[in-house]
Amino acid sequence: MPKTDLEPNTATSQNRAYVLFILVVVYAFNFIDRQIIGILAVPIKADLALTDTQLGLMGGLAFALFYTGLGIPVALLADRFSRTWIMTAALTIWSAMTAASGLATNFWQIFLARVGVGVGEAGGVAPAYSLISDFFPATHRARALSIYSFGIPIGGALGIVFGGVIASLINWRIAFFAVGIAGLILAPIFRLTVKEPVRGQFDRKREDAGAPGLKVILASLAGKPSFWLLAIGASCSSMMGYGIFFWLPSFLVRSYQLTLLNASLFYGAILLVGGLAGIWAGGWLGDRFGHGDHRQFARIPAFAFIATVPFYILAIMSPNLMLSFFVLLVPTALGLVWLGPIISTIQHLVEPAMRATASAVFLFINNLIGIGLGTFAIGALSDGLAAQYGEDSLRYSILAGTGFYIIAAVFFFLAARWLNRDWED
Repeated sequence: MPKTDLEPNTATSQNRAYVLFILVVVYAFNFIDRQIIGILAVPIKADLALTDTQLGLMGGLAFALFYTGLGIPVALLADRFSRTWIMTAALTIWSAMTAASGLATNFWQIFLARVGVGVGEAGGVAPAYSLISDFFPATHRARALSIYSFGIPIGGALGIVFGGVIASLINWRIAFFAVGIAGLILAPIFRLTVKEPVRGQFDRKREDAGAPGLKVILASLAGKPSFWLLAIGASCSSMMGYGIFFWLPSFLVRSYQLTLLNASLFYGAILLVGGLAGIWAGGWLGDRFGHGDHRQFARIPAFAFIATVPFYILAIMSPNLMLSFFVLLVPTALGLVWLGPIISTIQHLVEPAMRATASAVFLFINNLIGIGLGTFAIGALSDGLAAQYGEDSLRYSILAGTGFYIIAAVFFFLAARWLNRDWED
């Protein structure tokens, strides 16, 4: 792997716009491949005779095991070598394993294929955070990282809609094949058009001596309580966030008797509209209020988390499908407000040469708990409630999951007390 192909003038407005655009496209593929399993869970369950607990393991733990475990060593490489090469390799691997998911004939085969997707995606996000921090100055990073995070609702919505359409018209295996092959086509385009920027070129501290080791980075983070409180809070929110991504299509089919196609269109629209609005609002509010008082980077999403709960209760309990649709737009937006402010904050809690690894440590905690436990917990609780509530067991399981947002808000409020002290200027 080449050490770098540094280009000191990569921060022109035109090039920034292109880099951010293609990073959003790659992140969208990341989430298409990650979230398509949510809508395909309905036909996969029927075809392979799986339980909700098995679906939760397949959608959460299978992906999270290696996604979280490999994230830190890959990020250490990204702090030393070309981030664009690492992301190209990651995109190639996760796309190939997504295509392989379409070949599965039993639970363990699709479980292992999803493990492979997690292996690839371990190199897809933390290096991108670091790249964006070297393309954009500090005053624009929350918004830039929010725009990058548009890949979540765009990819999630496309994965749900595309998966639902293909599974309805053909079958669920073709959906896996199609998105996997498309990612393989994108990988060389990304590598050939995105150049490696100079690290820390917009920061007052320039780290030219090379990246420190993991022990040094962990020692730096150990003295910053805000980092750990934010990571735990984000992981609690992600338990509900990833859980709702995975289970809401199944909930719509079971409790509202929608077809798979209609459920995919219904939730795809909610995720796209609500997600884009919430992520953009979070980035704008963070850049608007956070640089004068860094505590606002944590307080703004904390208030948003609290506000999600009554809206989720109203939407999930509503007997009217259209009322549920419009109400769900609000908590979907509020639940994603945190992305821009918190991801930007993580970049400012360490020096430039530590950013990819610090981001990977943050993602390790967030995703191991959020992805690994959230989807599984809601599925297992649904199985436990099935004897009492039947097809509506998933409704009450999702409602119980909203408590994770309250816990997340508490951790964010605690983190806010330390942010001004822990910030790296």
